[in-house]
Amino acid sequence: MVKPTITIRDNSTDKEYEFNILEGTRGPKVVDISSFYGQTGMFTYDPGYTSTASCTSEVTFIDGDKGELRYRGVEIEELATNHEYLESVYLLLNSKLPTKEELQDFDLELRHRSFLHQGLNDLFIAFPSNSHPMATLSAATAALSTFYFSHLDVCTEEELQVMARRIIAKMPTIAAYAYRTSIGAPFIQPDIDRGFTENFLYMMRAYPGGKMHRGINGEDVIRDIEIKALDTIFTLHADHEQNASTTSVRNVASTGAHPYVAISSGISALWGSAHGGANESVIEQLEMIGHVDNVDAFIARAKDPEDDFRLMGFGHRVYKNFDPRARILKELQVQLQYELKLDSHLMQIASKIEEIALNDEYFVSRKLYPNIDFYSGVILTALKIPISMFTPVFVIGRTVGWITQWMEFKKTKGAKIARPRQLYVGK
Repeated sequence: MVKPTITIRDNSTDKEYEFNILEGTRGPKVVDISSFYGQTGMFTYDPGYTSTASCTSEVTFIDGDKGELRYRGVEIEELATNHEYLESVYLLLNSKLPTKEELQDFDLELRHRSFLHQGLNDLFIAFPSNSHPMATLSAATAALSTFYFSHLDVCTEEELQVMARRIIAKMPTIAAYAYRTSIGAPFIQPDIDRGFTENFLYMMRAYPGGKMHRGINGEDVIRDIEIKALDTIFTLHADHEQNASTTSVRNVASTGAHPYVAISSGISALWGSAHGGANESVIEQLEMIGHVDNVDAFIARAKDPEDDFRLMGFGHRVYKNFDPRARILKELQVQLQYELKLDSHLMQIASKIEEIALNDEYFVSRKLYPNIDFYSGVILTALKIPISMFTPVFVIGRTVGWITQWMEFKKTKGAKIARPRQLYVGK
């Protein structure tokens, strides 16, 4: 069978160059230009890598035109609706959904691994009490490499799994500690009787001694609907193909650096307002708008080409249809409003913006649909998650994706250090 190729003609020399066309199981075909410089003496130019496939991967697939997202071939709607977050974690790490027994063992292992080394506990004391949790989170994650230096040389599947499960289990604890450091509150140790998502809420809310506010019947006030909502958000954030933070993790991995240092680089990349920090920007903008009566004026500003104002939480670099994660969160928001009887002024403003944008030709023609950040910020606010913790919540969910991508790179034969080239325009 003849391999499909593409021919590129250089009009300045009349020379033609042929390159193989690669085809995956899903998505666009890819032109293999790895020999482009060797054949032509030229580089390709692709700022932001908008048309460049940087790797092969079996982890996550996105079809932006169809609004499709899959982990290991399983649709995100199926995972977010019918499975808990730890099942998606297991799926990403092991390429299959767990049995009931496997899930129980996995859950128990993560509960036991959630505690931090006392030396790392002491490190948090050195951070300023007004530090942003993301700064503390990135630094503490990098510091993990000093406690688990042996992970620098992981090779076997068992070693890889231990390394991955350790960082996944500890991330909620590190995030909760980072938050409590930022407000000068004492740390709350994980409760081994609580599951992954509930434990995070517990470490965020509990008082010294593990005490919490009690409900009418004396139960802890962490409602099932809150756990379900946050668990869903973790699932939707678990992985998202070769985004900026994942690419950062893979690039650092290519140098042979410690896996936890690579994860720390992903955290730093995620902090940016154009990436994981976008949901913070959504809430800040809703607060700036202030009231539903002001929405029309801000919509007009967003449509004015002479105005620099940009409506946050709309449009996506990859999705040119409705973000499938946003659809799920929209339904979840309605459920939260009903079960928790929520009707905050921020939700009212967000609903008005959504209603206008989904029916306005300006937004519809440009495919500026609400994205995951538009809904997640409002939902996290409803769950009483402080705005400074929005991006750390993203980190907790995404850690499994980063470490899975790191493991995939580690197993790639002939993998090279990341080294883009440039078009030099200086003196």
